Amino acid sequence: MNFNDHAPAHFHAWYNHGEYKVSVDIKSGVVTGKMPGRALRMILEWLDIHRDELIENWDKTRNGSLPDKIAPLN
Repeated sequence: MNFNDHAPAHFHAWYNHGEYKVSVDIKSGVVTGKMPGRALRMILEWLDIHRDELIENWDKTRNGSLPDKIAPLN
């Protein structure tokens, strides 16, 4: 997440040293960009597990606060 980023609430993910990049809408799960299938499935699984935390972090960054760390997939 980036501070003062544009709506809607979303996060960015990179893979393979930035070769692949996506933006993921937190509420809808809509993905913009390109990502290999396996990596994208992992990103979407992580989103499903942590959606509430991501929304809280989005609100924090919009208010100028630091976001909390969110655990990776196990």
